[in-house]
Amino acid sequence: MSLKEIKIRLGSVRNTRKTTSAMKMVSSVKLRKAQQSIQYAVPYVEQLDHILKHLSCMPAAQKVSPLVVEREVKEVAVVCFSSDSSLCGGFNGNIIKHSRALYDELYKIDKTPLVYTIGQKITDAFRKEGLPINDGYASMMQNRSYEEAASLADDLMDMYLNGHLDKVILTYTHFKSAGSQRIVDEVLLPVSVPAGEAEEESDYILEPSAEELMKVLLPKVIRTKVYCAMLDSYASEQAARVIAMQAATENADKLIGELTLQYNKLRQQAITNEILDLAGGAQNN
Repeated sequence: MSLKEIKIRLGSVRNTRKTTSAMKMVSSVKLRKAQQSIQYAVPYVEQLDHILKHLSCMPAAQKVSPLVVEREVKEVAVVCFSSDSSLCGGFNGNIIKHSRALYDELYKIDKTPLVYTIGQKITDAFRKEGLPINDGYASMMQNRSYEEAASLADDLMDMYLNGHLDKVILTYTHFKSAGSQRIVDEVLLPVSVPAGEAEEESDYILEPSAEELMKVLLPKVIRTKVYCAMLDSYASEQAARVIAMQAATENADKLIGELTLQYNKLRQQAITNEILDLAGGAQNN
């Protein structure tokens, strides 16, 4: 490359570095906010599980809710969470690949799933392959509101209670830490009620009855699980983007160093050649 070409490429790489560095900073802020949202939700989820656990052991609550009844699985729904945008490493590619593998696995055993795609990337990927999807909630990742997550959960519960679905699976990237995320398949319906401890039964005086509380509590648990899956996926997306932009920035720094060294060598060589030409011309004169 000539000096001019190297200079142009240096300018291009420096501009790219500014972009990746800025995106890393923005994603870091979004990640912190996402982590806070998860931290705020965790105590609520834990308390719901705690109440559900101890209600489940009471004789008054032993009447089985339709939401916990396991039946022969004929119709399955899979709710898959991705992001709306790219530049987040393998985040979208991994969840799309995993979701497609799950779809194929269910298809092979004659249980073609109804796929709810959450996020534009997985929606586009499934559309491109011509797979049947429900994209009514595809834009849910834009606002990430509890109301929209609850609306999706209510739709799934209605279909389950009406017998149109026998099982619902949430497929999303679980956020463990900024450096660790993993894809999980979580069964949303039927609800798995944790076993309670019978000796703690006498600690509760309930109003309304345990049966009525279970009717109210189980839908709350389902709505909260959908909401938390959405928060987990969003936090994982931002963590993946921070890592990807950090790597891109470091690669840009390395390339800038190499190009600068190459530019300086060529410039020094050009100056040396010019001096030699001048010296040779002076001797000839």
